[in-house]
Amino acid sequence: MSLFFLVVILEIRKEVVSGHLSSFRRIALPLIGAVGGMIVPALIYLLVTYGHPEAVRGWAVPVATDAAFTLPIILALGRHVSPGARAWLMALAIFDDVLGIMVIALFYGHALYWPAMGAVMILTGALIGANRAGIMNLWNYGIGGVLLWIALRYSGLHPTLAGVVTGLCLPAGVSGRVVGDASPLERVAAELGPFVTWGVLPLFGFMNVGVSLTGFRPEMMLKAVPLGIMAGLVIGKPLGVFGATWIATKLKIADLPVATSTRMIFGLSLLCGIGFTISLFIAGLAFPAPDLASSARLGIFAGSVFSALVGWLWLRFSMNYASSGAATG
Repeated sequence: MSLFFLVVILEIRKEVVSGHLSSFRRIALPLIGAVGGMIVPALIYLLVTYGHPEAVRGWAVPVATDAAFTLPIILALGRHVSPGARAWLMALAIFDDVLGIMVIALFYGHALYWPAMGAVMILTGALIGANRAGIMNLWNYGIGGVLLWIALRYSGLHPTLAGVVTGLCLPAGVSGRVVGDASPLERVAAELGPFVTWGVLPLFGFMNVGVSLTGFRPEMMLKAVPLGIMAGLVIGKPLGVFGATWIATKLKIADLPVATSTRMIFGLSLLCGIGFTISLFIAGLAFPAPDLASSARLGIFAGSVFSALVGWLWLRFSMNYASSGAATG
């Protein structure tokens, strides 16, 4: 997962430099949506699991949006989703992942081991120094990132932060650049992106989903953990994302993307309930007990599938209806 978070950070930096996040107004709307889409699911989860102390530690499980699974859906929808809306959703998912990294680091680490923390600080300083010195050799950042991962592993902080720090330190430019040159950031993103999307994430999901239907009974879904996760993903995510986005546009903080209606934003907000990969990752950290972990995976799977289905149906048929209505009107 460190490689996944490394790719996430690289994508953010590319968008900030020259893409859809290159101005404050472009950053504001997906960032506000991501924050709303984190707070509301967590509150709904805590409300549903109130009175069940063993479930409280999983409050962060339904706060994530899985970009790896939402992207194929919106690409399959084609003309039903505008290019600006696609960019908004991808930016929101990226911010969502970054906020998820912060949650993991702050709430799912262990007691700090200060000698290892000293090594973390030294290695982080070395990576920053390499960036400032204009060092372009990827081996320096690769070796530094691996050593940082090892130090973080023993420090008490979560080692996935190594991907974040390394991604932030990779140079985004090339001195004396000519046409066709690629910066270290661009080279790593191009090489690792497909590997992470089609290799790391599916493998992680396959190894961790572990949903067994042996002995399954419908009433099992009414237990605190799976019910809280499903409510957070299916209700909390769209409510938080759409509500925060709607408020931001009404307050004139930011504008909707070009050719994008509130109806389309609502449909995309429904897809934000797909929390598959990252939710599984957080659930593994939150619930070391096998029975709770199994219940959490059940809730994640059910909530993500339902969100994907409802979001696809809304965007496929509601937006088609809206287009037909606009044409006849």
